[in-house]
Amino acid sequence: MHDTQSAASGDAISKARLILFDCDGTLMDSHHHIVLVMQQAFRDCGLPEISPTEIGPVIGLSLTIAVQKLLPDTDESLQEAVEQRYRELYHSMPAGYDLFEGVRETLSELRDRGYWLGVVTGKSYAGLQRVLKQFDLSEYFLVLRTPDHCASKPHPAMVLESMDEMGVGTQQTSVIGDALLDIQMARAAGVRAFGVSFGVAGTEPLLAAGAVAIIDDFRDILAHFPPLQEGQALTTIRA
Repeated sequence: MHDTQSAASGDAISKARLILFDCDGTLMDSHHHIVLVMQQAFRDCGLPEISPTEIGPVIGLSLTIAVQKLLPDTDESLQEAVEQRYRELYHSMPAGYDLFEGVRETLSELRDRGYWLGVVTGKSYAGLQRVLKQFDLSEYFLVLRTPDHCASKPHPAMVLESMDEMGVGTQQTSVIGDALLDIQMARAAGVRAFGVSFGVAGTEPLLAAGAVAIIDDFRDILAHFPPLQEGQALTTIRA
């Protein structure tokens, strides 16, 4: 783990109550699948090959905005065709994604420690619901925000609306994500941001964007969020 401050202790962290997770690249190892689907969508729509390097920076945005950024100089009808083909392929191509190791156990332990959990993602609401159902994660999350609800990342709306729904403030809220968009969103909302190194951005860019710590293994999240009730036993999850 890489810390820029004492993120695992102190009053600020001990008061944290709401933890908001990104989905793709944070809960779910799906970036390779996203890249393959987007590349195929481009080919099917007669467009030149697009590289993973070009696709990486738009992962985390809503699909509409992502396609617009990848095809800024094309007409709207072609952008819509790529978006529609991507949606079709995402579900028809063999699933190339799974949860990162330790996700379910860590979420369960965080809940037992007294934390409220939520998801803030660039996926559509229907897409997020499919993921939660497929991996049996719905029970863990009390609040969900997607671009179907409010402005896409890095706008702070997803975080602000989640805080409002749960009745918590900035000192009680943290965001965990793998992309610069996640850190930028958290910073814009005035809450702590934790980066994960196993997603799209990597350690140094996330720290430069303002992440208070970088998590190298999903299970290491527990080190930053001790039990909210005194005397509650600490649990460390390892294979």
